[in-house]
Amino acid sequence: MEKLNNNKDIINSNEAFQGSLFEEDYLIRTLGTLVHSPEIALTELVANAWDAGATTVDIFIPETYDQKLIVEDNGTGLTETQFKERWMKLGYNRIKHQGKNVVFPPNVEGKRLAYGRNGVGRHGLLCFDNEYTVITNAEGNKSTFVITTQDETHPFVIKDSHFSKSNSFGTRLEVVVTKNLPNPDKILQIISARFLHDPKFIVSINRQTVQLEQHSGLIDTTKLKVEENIKLIAHFIDSQKSARSTLYQGIAFWQSNRLVGEPSWILGNEVIIDGRTKFAKRYTVVIETNDLAEFIYEDWTSFKKAETMEKVYIEVSNYVTKMFAEIAKDTIEETKQQIKSDFHSELSQLTPLAKYEVTEAIESISIIHPTAKPESISIAVEAIINLEKTRSGKDLLSKLANLSEDDINGLNTLLEKWSVRDALSVLDEIDNRISVIEAIRKLSKDKDVDELHVLHPLVTGARWLFGPEFESAEYSSNRQLQTAVETVFKKKIGKEVFNNHKKRPDIVVLQDSTASITGTEIFDTDSNLATLNKVLIIELKRGGFKLTRDERNQAQSYVEDFINCGNIIGSPYIEAFVVGESFSEKVQPISKVENNNSVEMGKVRITTFGQLVDTAEKRLFGLRQKLSDRYDDITGMELFKQQAKQLKVDFASN
Repeated sequence: MEKLNNNKDIINSNEAFQGSLFEEDYLIRTLGTLVHSPEIALTELVANAWDAGATTVDIFIPETYDQKLIVEDNGTGLTETQFKERWMKLGYNRIKHQGKNVVFPPNVEGKRLAYGRNGVGRHGLLCFDNEYTVITNAEGNKSTFVITTQDETHPFVIKDSHFSKSNSFGTRLEVVVTKNLPNPDKILQIISARFLHDPKFIVSINRQTVQLEQHSGLIDTTKLKVEENIKLIAHFIDSQKSARSTLYQGIAFWQSNRLVGEPSWILGNEVIIDGRTKFAKRYTVVIETNDLAEFIYEDWTSFKKAETMEKVYIEVSNYVTKMFAEIAKDTIEETKQQIKSDFHSELSQLTPLAKYEVTEAIESISIIHPTAKPESISIAVEAIINLEKTRSGKDLLSKLANLSEDDINGLNTLLEKWSVRDALSVLDEIDNRISVIEAIRKLSKDKDVDELHVLHPLVTGARWLFGPEFESAEYSSNRQLQTAVETVFKKKIGKEVFNNHKKRPDIVVLQDSTASITGTEIFDTDSNLATLNKVLIIELKRGGFKLTRDERNQAQSYVEDFINCGNIIGSPYIEAFVVGESFSEKVQPISKVENNNSVEMGKVRITTFGQLVDTAEKRLFGLRQKLSDRYDDITGMELFKQQAKQLKVDFASN
C-alpha cells in the first residue's frame, strides 16, 4: 500500500510539471517583417535557393487569393534526415553545421558563399499562409512534408509526410495564398535589384526572367582596406550612363553579391550628402565585399552597430568625398560658364581684377562644396559681386565719410546695395534663425524639457528646414486638413488628444510626443478651387528619445491613413518626419509609402535633432558655426524665451 501511495505521489508530481505551450500564431508574431512583407519573404526564399547550389529558381505568383504560390529550384535538395535536422530546427546555425561555402548538386561546378546564417529565411512561406508544403529531392529519394503552425505544443510541426524514389535534385515549395498576395511586377523589380548578375544563377517570375543587377555606367573602381581581414571594392557609377535605370540611389553595400538593406546617402548616423542634390540623384556607389557577413542583421535589413562598421563608414565616406571632388573638377568649366551667363550684366560692371577674383571664387566653391545646389552657388556669387562693386571706391568712401566711428567698425563689410536698415533686418532674421537652432541643439538632449510648449514651437519655427514651401513661420491649415487630422488621430488614439484643439488645431498631443500637420495649397486651374498639394507631418519625441522601427511604422500608418481617410480632395504628397535624439541602427531612416498602384504618395523620414541642426548649419552658409561664441553663454531656455514672441508662444502660461 505504501508503495502504491509512493507511485501515486510520483504521478501527481509529474502532472505538476508542464512544457511550454505555443499559440498557433507564435512563429508568425516572432518573425517580424519576414512574414508580413512578400518582398522580403520571396527575397529570402531566392537566397535559400542560392545557398542550396541552385542554378535556376522559378517562382509562380497567382493572380488571386486561394491559389498556389510556387517556388522551385534545382539545388541539392534535402534528405528526410537533413530536413528534420535543418528545416525543423529553430535558429539553425548554417555556418556551424555546413560552413560558409555552398555545396552544389552533382555535375554542377562553382564557388559561392552562403547567405544563410540562422535558418530564418525558410519560414518565408508563412507570409502567405500558416500551412505550406515542401517537396524535396536528394540522394535518390523524394520527400514531401506538410508544415503547419497550428499546434499548441510546438511552434511548427510536420502535419503530414510521404516518401518515394526520385532521380532528380531540388526543392519545390507550395503555399495557398490567403494573405499578402504579391505583385509580380514589383517582386521582379525588387529581386532584380537585390542580387548581382551571375550567369550561373537565373531567376524567373511567372516565366519572365529577372535581369539581376549589373554595374554599368562605371566611372571608377578602387580597393579599400579597413582592417587586415576586411577588404572592400568600391565602384562609382554614373546612373545616367547605365544600360537601364537603377531602382536605388545612394551607397549600396553588397555582401557576397547580395544587397544589404537599401542604398542610402547615410552611413551610420552621418549624412554624406543631401539626397536632393544633382550628384545624389545621378551617381551610385557600390561597395562589394565578402567580409562583413558577421555584422549583418539576420533579415539583411542593415548592419549591426560595431566599431569595425564605424571604420568601414569612415573609409567609404572618404572615398565618396574624394570622388565627388574629382567629378566637380570636371564640371568646373561648365559651372563657370553658367554663372557668367547668369550674372553677365553684373560682371560687365567689374574691373578685370574683380572679374578674375569672382571667377576664382566660383572655382573654389565648386571644388570645396561639389554637392552644393546651383542656387546656393548663385547666392554666394551674387554676394561676392556686390562686395567687389564696393571696391570701386567713390560710393563707399562717400558713405564712410558720413558714418560715425562705431558705424565704420560695425558696417565696413556692408554690401553696396544695402542700407544699414536693410542690413539690420537681415542680421535680425539670421539671429532669430540661429537662436532657434541653438535652442534646439541645447534642449533636445534634456528629457525633462516640455516638448509641446518648448521643443515643438522651436521646431515649428524652423519649418524652413523641411522645405522652402514651409518657409513662413505661420502654420497653414484649412477645414479639409483639420477634418483629415481628426479622422486619422481619433481613429488611432481617441478623442482626449484634442484637448488643445481650439488653441492649436494643427497640433495633436500624443502619448510620448506631439505632432504638427501643415498643408500647402495650390489653385486647381480647372475648378479654380484651392486644393492641398503637399502635407507635412512633424512628429516630435521628447528630449533624449531613441527612435525605433515602432516609431517609423507608426508614422507610416499616419501617412497611409491620411491617404485613405476620404477627407482630402486630390492626391497631395504626404511627407512625415519623426524627430528624436537618436535612432536605432536597425531602422532604415527613409521609407516610401505607395498606393495600391505602386505610385509613391508619401515618405517617412527618421530624423535626429542633431541632423536638423546640421541641416540648418548648411542652409545658413556656416554662419551658426562662425558665430557660435555669440551663443555659448546663453542657455537653451533663455534662447527659447527670447524667441517666444516670435514663435507665438505664451511662455508665461507654460
